[in-house]
Amino acid sequence: MKMDAELLHSPVVGLSEEEEADMSDWNLPLAFMKKRHLEKIEGSKALAQSWRMKDRMKTVSVALVLCLNVGVDPPDVVKTSPCARLECWIDPLSMSPQKALETIGANLQKQYENWQPRARYKQSLDPTVDEVKKLCTSLRRNAKEERVLFHYNGHGVPRPTVNGEIWVFNKNYTQYIPLSIYDLQTWMGSPSIFVYDCSNAGIIVKSFKQFALQREQELEVAAINPNHPLAQMPLPPSMKNCIQLAACEANELLPMNPDLPADLFTSCLTTPIKIALRWFCMQKSAKLVPGVTLDLIEKIPGRLNDRRTPLGELNWIFTAITDTIAWNVLPRDLFQKLFRQDLLVASLFRNFLLAERIMRSYNCTPVSSPRLPPTYMHAMWQAWDLAVDICLSQLPTIIEEGTAFRHSPFFAEQLTAFQVWLTMGVENRNPPEQLPIVLQVLLSQVHRLRALDLLGCFLDLGPWAVSLALSVGIFPYVLKLLQSSARELRPLLVFIWAKILAVDSSCQADLVKDNGHKYFLSVLADPYMPAEHRTMAVFILAVIVNSYNTGQEACLQGNLIAICLEQLSDPHPLLRQWVAICLGRIWQNFDSARWCGVRDSAHEKLYSLLSDPIPEVRCAAVFALGTFVGNSAERTDHSTTIDHNVAMMLAQLINDGSPVVRKELVVALSHLVVQYESNFCTVALQFMEEEKNYAAPSPANTTEPGNLTPVRESPAIPRLRSVNSYTNIRAATTARNLNKSLQNLNLNEEGGPVTFSPGNLSASSSASSTLGSPDNDEYILSFETIDKMRRVSSYSSLNSLIGVSFNSVYTQIWRVLLHLAADPFPEVSDLAMKVLNSIAYKATMNARPQKILDSGSLTQSAPASPTSKGTLIHQAGTSNGANRSLSRCSGSPPIPGVSSSSLTNEVPKPPTRDAPPTRPPYTPTLGTQGPPHSHQFQRTRKMFDKGPDQMTEDGEETPGHRNFISMALQTGLCDWSAKYFAQPVMKIPEEHDMESQVRKEREWRFLRNAGVRRQSQRIIQRGITRLDDQIFINRNPGVPSVVKFHPFNPCIAVADKDSICFWDWEKGERLDYFYNGNPRYTRITAMEYLNGHDCSLLLTATDDGALRIWKNFADQRNPEMVTAWQGLSDMLPSTRGLARRVSIYLDRSKQGGAGMVVDWEQETGLLMTSGDVRVVRIWDTEREMKVQDIPTGADSCVTSLSCDPQRSLVVAGLGDGSVRVYDRRMGPNECRVMTYREHGAWVVKAHLQRETDGHIISVSVNGDVRFFDPRTPDSINILQTVKGLTALDIHPQANLFACGSMNQFIAVYNSNGDVISNIKYYDGFMGQRIGAISCLAFHPYWPHLAVGSNDYYMSIYSAEKRLR
Repeated sequence: MKMDAELLHSPVVGLSEEEEADMSDWNLPLAFMKKRHLEKIEGSKALAQSWRMKDRMKTVSVALVLCLNVGVDPPDVVKTSPCARLECWIDPLSMSPQKALETIGANLQKQYENWQPRARYKQSLDPTVDEVKKLCTSLRRNAKEERVLFHYNGHGVPRPTVNGEIWVFNKNYTQYIPLSIYDLQTWMGSPSIFVYDCSNAGIIVKSFKQFALQREQELEVAAINPNHPLAQMPLPPSMKNCIQLAACEANELLPMNPDLPADLFTSCLTTPIKIALRWFCMQKSAKLVPGVTLDLIEKIPGRLNDRRTPLGELNWIFTAITDTIAWNVLPRDLFQKLFRQDLLVASLFRNFLLAERIMRSYNCTPVSSPRLPPTYMHAMWQAWDLAVDICLSQLPTIIEEGTAFRHSPFFAEQLTAFQVWLTMGVENRNPPEQLPIVLQVLLSQVHRLRALDLLGCFLDLGPWAVSLALSVGIFPYVLKLLQSSARELRPLLVFIWAKILAVDSSCQADLVKDNGHKYFLSVLADPYMPAEHRTMAVFILAVIVNSYNTGQEACLQGNLIAICLEQLSDPHPLLRQWVAICLGRIWQNFDSARWCGVRDSAHEKLYSLLSDPIPEVRCAAVFALGTFVGNSAERTDHSTTIDHNVAMMLAQLINDGSPVVRKELVVALSHLVVQYESNFCTVALQFMEEEKNYAAPSPANTTEPGNLTPVRESPAIPRLRSVNSYTNIRAATTARNLNKSLQNLNLNEEGGPVTFSPGNLSASSSASSTLGSPDNDEYILSFETIDKMRRVSSYSSLNSLIGVSFNSVYTQIWRVLLHLAADPFPEVSDLAMKVLNSIAYKATMNARPQKILDSGSLTQSAPASPTSKGTLIHQAGTSNGANRSLSRCSGSPPIPGVSSSSLTNEVPKPPTRDAPPTRPPYTPTLGTQGPPHSHQFQRTRKMFDKGPDQMTEDGEETPGHRNFISMALQTGLCDWSAKYFAQPVMKIPEEHDMESQVRKEREWRFLRNAGVRRQSQRIIQRGITRLDDQIFINRNPGVPSVVKFHPFNPCIAVADKDSICFWDWEKGERLDYFYNGNPRYTRITAMEYLNGHDCSLLLTATDDGALRIWKNFADQRNPEMVTAWQGLSDMLPSTRGLARRVSIYLDRSKQGGAGMVVDWEQETGLLMTSGDVRVVRIWDTEREMKVQDIPTGADSCVTSLSCDPQRSLVVAGLGDGSVRVYDRRMGPNECRVMTYREHGAWVVKAHLQRETDGHIISVSVNGDVRFFDPRTPDSINILQTVKGLTALDIHPQANLFACGSMNQFIAVYNSNGDVISNIKYYDGFMGQRIGAISCLAFHPYWPHLAVGSNDYYMSIYSAEKRLR
């Protein structure tokens, strides 16, 4: 038996160790690697869509000019005998000349009517110059801006001349009269299309261009010179929009083959199938189709426009083939202009491609303007020949025996070709040439399902494919299909429309116009539809109602709100997300939808999504509730109550783990702030007063204990300019006062004591680590002020506010915003700072005028409620100028009896600073100044207008004006979410693609990991007898407070108070140093590597409870913050009691305090956090939310955490010396399963071994190491190490302890308690003594020990060389 057990573990049987280790890495989940962490939350850049016809046109009038003069041949053409005679398939010699002429004219008109039945046709048979002129001018007059066609048949007159003339007749047909193309251009105007069927027709095209050019030049001259004769005349039309089709080049004669019609060019353009079949029969290859004669062709059954008949099917195939050739050969814009703008022009050009093919075989080259690339050799013509061949080969039996017609396999084969293109082939290649055919096939019920399926696969390739399909002209087809009731088409159409709208959202109008939204409402309401199709339907509806009032109304009528509310609890997260976004968009600035939502208690149903496990869904719910309160209609008590309710529900997300959610929260609350601006101004003033009274000592005595200004250890450490532009090198900036722009607001009356000066808002903010506003202007409220206010608000009573119960909601929301302004994630705090500052700015500006007036002149004390929500937030950038004018006013007594007009218009214009050109200077209209009668003006007076150039009249406030913050504040969440539908859904993600680079890099990392584990294991198995070989030493930029080895790279992270330095310990070089972004009264107290086995992220924890996660460190790229959140909210200094409030401003590393401690479980993605709080809080990084709070049951802080995922145990060491064991599967009251009270003092480290029967090892400051078995109440072993312990770590593999002491040495013990090494001096520099040990850490695998000491040095020690 023993033998078998050994065999099982040998490398040959089963998995080798490497593969086993490998497998464990593959199975580990990755944290913070979702799309929302890896990319910026913003929509994709919109592709400019050129597929829409800016100017669809119609050809409304047609002039048919026939110069045949039947029976008289023109003198300059010698005809062969026999010669081509047929004109419009009629032999003119078979009847009297006049009758022949009329019949031919009538026939030509019929042929054109097949293509454009609704046009006005006018024939002009053998005309004179005047008749042509009259005809052309009358047609142009009636056509107005539309297109006119001029068809010229010159078979009975001489050839066109080099001077640019064509020929007509005199009245009694005794002479040929020339007609200048220049005159013809003038009469026909533009837009026009000309068809010339005569010999040497190319000459006309050339002359036409020359005359057009001459016209342009004359126009230019006339434009410059007003005396020019042309200047007074009406402008001649531009010839740019004229199209010409000519039968042959300038030096060619028309073919005279008697088997062909004389007007071969006209036949190709107007009866393409008939001539194509005749031409096919005349080729040698036609002999392969037995029994087909020219007479038989005449008898092909069917009608051209009935696709089920042989003739109709041929016509359909012909259309598909010529369209495809054109799309593949022509430049896109030319294709759009010729083949998609005008039905008649498109038909003529498709038929022109046939004319080119047929006439070239008779040495004639048709010419067009605009010129087309040659198409007569295109491969698709062979498909046409095959289709004709298959059709004609059935003819004899169909006609003689009446057998059924077999349909052509053409379309099925083309779809197969398209499918092959889709399934085989690389990313970057030419578009599939069958795309226009797929479009044609959508018309046929037989192939429709397959065509839609393939079209969906094509659109899934990305936005470029959607743009391509739209340019082919797919849009009207898929719009029409929405009228079909076939259920099997639903999933396909929903998919296709989602793709189209994700790329081009402007289609919303077309959908509503054609009632297309009803289709998607029925799909969404259909419970049998799979969730993914309902998701696409709700996405489409969300685009239809997005900022489009007609769409909102249509969908509200279609009961969208009720349908959406039913699906809010669907198990499919993407559906929940889009249902919420759709709701948020339908009632955005649309009040009737909001009231419909109120009736269905939509806001209450959305509350459940605020605790959804998926952050994006929470985000969407916040968005929906934000637009719900952000409506700008008049408020009633009912709606105010609802708004307050929603606000208090939203406020609970203040500590959500996802910054995406918190950003959306700021925007949602900003909507509320806009609605209740005056209430918030009152609250803001109150907070500012509180903060000012709380601590405003003179800036000189900064060391006085009462002063809240943080003390820097030394000015030597430069500070970053702003938290949101983290860079590796800290930009040194001189300490400077933040509010310099507000210093000159002397609002003291006549030089009396200062009553209110925003300059005092921030006592003396010396750091410039404030958040700069986008325009680099200073904010009114600095980061420090807000931070201070946030803490002050917790101590002082805000009861001085008017009517506390009413204001309590506003006060609480203000506090929430203050909290968010100090958010560890810069984008969140930036947004919150904008909202706070806009209100602070308004509040201070509205508060100012009152200080100017004497109290007797006003009956009211509160500022008139400012409803000027339209004014922009002028962050104190432009305020310098205004300040000067204000202080000028304040020095003089109030102006007596100001009339209302001077109040609004004749305000003294302040001298403005050079402000950015985008913002006009504002003009302060001192609204509350003057005698009491001034209060009778409308409430909507602008307190701050945008300046004289843009001033609107009183009371003209538009709802769009109000969103002064909400316009500026957007998170881009919805547009970012919409990108999902534009990206490929069916493609294998890169990480699952075995051949992708991402996958190969991952394989390489996992092999490296297995190697590290294997080699380190070997060393440790040999036994470590010493650990004092110094392999690295360097001076760190700051005093090391935490060190952390990367588990597999030769990289170590060293944190000082607020920055992190990365060293390569093999090469001995510094890789990176960057600022962590924590406020300066906090320090980093813990670090962890997340996803250390793969794409590593670094987590830092600071003692204010904030967690930040970084990527791209130590690899020459700028470190980026992936996410950040408040891991422990109650660690705010305010809750640590007033007694310690002052001390937190001093560097806390000198006076202890556990700070924040964390432990990370890669296997479960859980993060345990605790510290100076009474709970162990567990965060689920997958859901980015708090999953559990385990009460510690102790009065002291937690100093160390260790967990074991297998046993669900968490061990905590506490400041009172106890070690407590919790089982996280149990409820909060019974989860503490064991408490050990054997240590007499602060526990430095408690470690739970991660084996099935692993022990707890704990060490206190007094140096006693105790081993506990979680199942027994007493320790099973005790060792005594050094006294005065400051740091300790335990090697997880080798069972070594390292103890660092205040007394400047390190002792390393093995598991029996024997000292194996004692390190007191550094190697090198004359053996300098080690400083007091501030931190130390073992490598998780190698026998390496990193030590940081108070003398800034960081060194690494390892086992002897021979072992390594």
